[in-house]
Amino acid sequence: MKSIKIFLPFLMVILAGCPADKRDHIDEIKDVTYENKPVSNFWKNAMVYFLLTDRFNNGNKNNDLQFDRKQDGAVLRSFEGGDIAGITQKIDDGYFDSLGVNVIWFTPVFQQIKGHTDEGTGKTYAYHGYWTSDWTALDPNFGTEDELSEMIGKAHTHGIRVLLDAVINHTGPVTSIDRQWPDEWVRVDPTCTYQDLKSTVECTLVDNLPDIKTESTIEVEVPEFLIEKWKQEGKLNREIGELNTYFKDNNYPRYPFYYIVKWLVDWVRKMGIDGFRVDTAKHTEAYVWSVLKKECDKALDVWRKEHPESVIHDDPFYMVGEVYNYGISAGRDYNYGDTTVDFFAHGFESLINFEFKYDAKTSYDSIFNKYSNLLNTAGFRELSVINYLASHDDGAPFDKERSMTYESANKLLLSPGAVQVYYGDETARPLHIEGANGDANLRSFMNWEELSVDSEKQALLRHWQKLGQFRAKHPAVGAGVHSLLAENPYTFKRELNGEKNDPVIIGLDHPSGGKKINVKGVFNDGAQVRDHYSGKVATVINNMLELNTEFTIVLLESI
Repeated sequence: MKSIKIFLPFLMVILAGCPADKRDHIDEIKDVTYENKPVSNFWKNAMVYFLLTDRFNNGNKNNDLQFDRKQDGAVLRSFEGGDIAGITQKIDDGYFDSLGVNVIWFTPVFQQIKGHTDEGTGKTYAYHGYWTSDWTALDPNFGTEDELSEMIGKAHTHGIRVLLDAVINHTGPVTSIDRQWPDEWVRVDPTCTYQDLKSTVECTLVDNLPDIKTESTIEVEVPEFLIEKWKQEGKLNREIGELNTYFKDNNYPRYPFYYIVKWLVDWVRKMGIDGFRVDTAKHTEAYVWSVLKKECDKALDVWRKEHPESVIHDDPFYMVGEVYNYGISAGRDYNYGDTTVDFFAHGFESLINFEFKYDAKTSYDSIFNKYSNLLNTAGFRELSVINYLASHDDGAPFDKERSMTYESANKLLLSPGAVQVYYGDETARPLHIEGANGDANLRSFMNWEELSVDSEKQALLRHWQKLGQFRAKHPAVGAGVHSLLAENPYTFKRELNGEKNDPVIIGLDHPSGGKKINVKGVFNDGAQVRDHYSGKVATVINNMLELNTEFTIVLLESI
């Protein structure tokens, strides 16, 4: 790479005296763990709504095609117009409130590569947000900083927390109009083989997806193309000045991953986001995440002090990791083959639980008992996992044909642990699209139009809404201890840590019509109890509650 110091003499000061290799620094931090505070009941019971920014709702049609991008990609592989403003619109409409959603996670909105790739399935643009070209700017296809700030503010007003999607592992592919990051920053081979730690971390996920050298102990300069870009945007001096301060104040060497940590943390300090969903976490050294978490905690504290009127909770900055194929049954450690890593000890309060979709094939009580027992063991009692049934890159979801939509809602939303609803789970958005290939099938535009005219989908949505609202009202559903009350009809209770702290009783597969439910030990004689699902109220007499509803499900709560 041509030296930028010729054009920017002041950068010589930045780099003067910096040693080329600081392996001692890595030795100092590689075994350092991050001690999390206990996860709050909010996060243990969280209902996270995950959406593809470009595929959820188009709130600003003026930004649909930027950088001369075209809609000439393969099926479902072009930008389709969804944006940050569209998320805000649905917050304003109360859509998330009606579902009981208290966390929104959306795909990355940082500036993406401008061009497209042509490998395999035809042209593919960076509509999904995982092909970053500049972490310091938003992609205009997704929106502006003002729109992001407004969206986060509106979410907080509704009591909804916001997770940004954070990627450190890789940049975007090289195209005819997008330059590759310098060799000091990235590798382009070998491709990962997943035999051990090295072949999972020091490698590319796929061809033409440059991998950040997060293990590098060679100090690097800002890539020349970023210098040129920042010049054109009139922010070069500011960006360089902030980098100088960051490296000096923290005494960090100028390794590649430290730059990206800084750029990600800036959004926390600027916007007051509540946490990160960390992409491809197992493809990066665990110490990277400890550093990110430490810096994010500091940044959120700064934002809270500067915006005390906007603070809605006092939980620490939250990080949930995508450690692909991690399952809670394995315990806290992820096994690379030659070594194991406890990501929970490196800044993560939670990991995405990839085994839940398999558990969903078993009975209700088998699932609920398993997760109640696991999450209340010593190793997990102060942590959590996020369960899911469908996602943007899981080609084998629990209900790909959308033939078990009510069962999916019951098993996901009533299970112990936090849950991730993938956009359209609640409306049976199709997961197989004619002409689409691979993960594009999972990423169709949200089926708003179909929902507006389809009474069956409207009824399904109401079911998800009732379960979600009940879950949001009662942390015991996700954070509590599960206890079986009756096998037939299936009835159980949830209590927070075994305490009678807003306990609830839930019944599934009850008869339509009259129901008699033994509520002894949960609701006292004479208590007024509401069935959240039907809205009916009854009085406990001799430990029994009698209800007559048309539904086969009951969600009992004290009034």
